[in-house]
Amino acid sequence: MAAHPSHKSQLSRLNRASGQIDGIKRMIEEDRYCVDILTQLKAVRSALKTIELSVLETHMHACLKQSGHDDAQRDQKIEEILSLLRKYE
Repeated sequence: MAAHPSHKSQLSRLNRASGQIDGIKRMIEEDRYCVDILTQLKAVRSALKTIELSVLETHMHACLKQSGHDDAQRDQKIEEILSLLRKYE
């Protein structure tokens, strides 16, 4: 059985998102303007979506590599899936 791919490269992004969440909590404690809080919440959602897509892309490359398709076909299929996911939340 193949080993799982590493996602350790995402830790810095996750730490940054965690810091953003801590900042949002402070904003709420300080009774900051709702629109400013919502803007930061949207930023965190976007950051998490980027991390999610990266983890998914790594997973697909690792799994499809074992599927027998040639590199060009595999990369094309991966890009099709990622393109769809980027469009639709």
